Amino acid sequence: MASYKLIRDCGDEGTLDLRAKNCALRIDNGDVESAYLKSNTPSSRLKPPVLAGAGGNAKCTPPSGRLISLDVFRGLTVVLMIIVDNAGRLIPSINHSPWNGLTLADFVMPFFLFMVGVSLGLVYKNMSCRVAATKKAILRAGKLLVLGIFLQGGYFHGLSKLTYGVDLEQIRWMGILQRIAVAYWVAAMCEIWLRNDEIVDSRKSLLKKYRWQWSSKLTTMIRFVCYTYPMAQIDIDTRATAFVLSTVYLLMLYGLYVPDWEYHIPIEASFRAEVFKVKCGVRANTGPACNAAGMIDRAVLGIQRLYRKPIYARTQQCSINSPDYGPLPPDAPSWCRAPFDPEGLLSTVMAVVTCLLGLQYGHVIVHFKEHKKRLSLWSYPSTGFMLLGLLCHILGMHINKALYSFSYTCVTVGLAGILLATIYLVVDVRGWRRFTMVLEWMGKNALLIYILVACNILPLILQGFYWKEPRNNILTLIGIGKRNY
Repeated sequence: MASYKLIRDCGDEGTLDLRAKNCALRIDNGDVESAYLKSNTPSSRLKPPVLAGAGGNAKCTPPSGRLISLDVFRGLTVVLMIIVDNAGRLIPSINHSPWNGLTLADFVMPFFLFMVGVSLGLVYKNMSCRVAATKKAILRAGKLLVLGIFLQGGYFHGLSKLTYGVDLEQIRWMGILQRIAVAYWVAAMCEIWLRNDEIVDSRKSLLKKYRWQWSSKLTTMIRFVCYTYPMAQIDIDTRATAFVLSTVYLLMLYGLYVPDWEYHIPIEASFRAEVFKVKCGVRANTGPACNAAGMIDRAVLGIQRLYRKPIYARTQQCSINSPDYGPLPPDAPSWCRAPFDPEGLLSTVMAVVTCLLGLQYGHVIVHFKEHKKRLSLWSYPSTGFMLLGLLCHILGMHINKALYSFSYTCVTVGLAGILLATIYLVVDVRGWRRFTMVLEWMGKNALLIYILVACNILPLILQGFYWKEPRNNILTLIGIGKRNY
């Protein structure tokens, strides 16, 4: 009887990682291959094990279980972010929509949130201890939240003059990284605690495994549609958490009463401030001035902690250069210069829903290994989401990124699902990776690239090297930036 030890590295939540401690598995009767197959899981961080036995050392390198399409999708989103951040100033039509509508830039945030959800489905597919996984999820979300407040809370400003610092009474608590941190934490808690250990071998068993994550009423309604219309037999059930959050969002957005309000704009070279009064007194208003999302942020966070350059300042009512920023028209309404946070509290609720829906796409990867099955379970519901979002838009529930409206959520999730299926078909099924190597690398380093490029850390570093005066820095030397400050 031959005995071997299979030495492999066990990472977080059952994944394989070279940085973690070694785990030993005893193999009897020399059946090394069978034991390895039993112990191996299709992890996104699969590392080749090392076999050590009496007969000497041997190495076995199985095929990688990582889905390259996930990295390529994330890298493509990073490229999209860089394009719209830089070219958006030159081509306002691809920049964020001033209010209602959908542009190229409006897909960046939901794509990132969607991929966070997909990745969570893979990270937590095997958990040895839910309490330990919870602690790690809280720690990771906390780190991302603190990093977001530091980078986007107003600490860095006046880069051309190399100044920094923020008044704690005016620090911005919400932001892009903060929103991702909240969505990550909620989705991770649902994945860790709201599921059982049943084996999934069909659509029905998939629903049963995550039955505490679905809404029974919504599931019943969708199943009725699926059985009534054969072409709609798709797995588009939504978590109970997502259903509850969507319901709360809609009730608050369309049900809360928004009273009149006012804000102050400091007058330069003076201790006085100009007061602007905004008349509302309405319900169910989704305009820039009198929506419930802005009211909640002003009441909870404080108007002094909101984003000072609101997106609606590019509307025709507030800019003569619309859809770009510009001087105010003579008859501009009083709310045009009021702060408004596009990553506010109420809109973050639907951002969490996007992450939860992405989690369902991740479950498909975990439980179904056939390419055809995965593609069908991604493509059909994605089409359904897009049609539902467009229908809501036509009926008056407009697509709006600033409010993260229900229709905006459906359309962006649907397009993200279709794009994921397309990239998966090209990269993982067909194996055409030659032209996606750069995107794959960018996807693996998405957070680092985002911090350097989108959070102005790279410009800050480059402008930090100057000759005699800060204005004579590397960027202005090569023609980037302005010399007149």
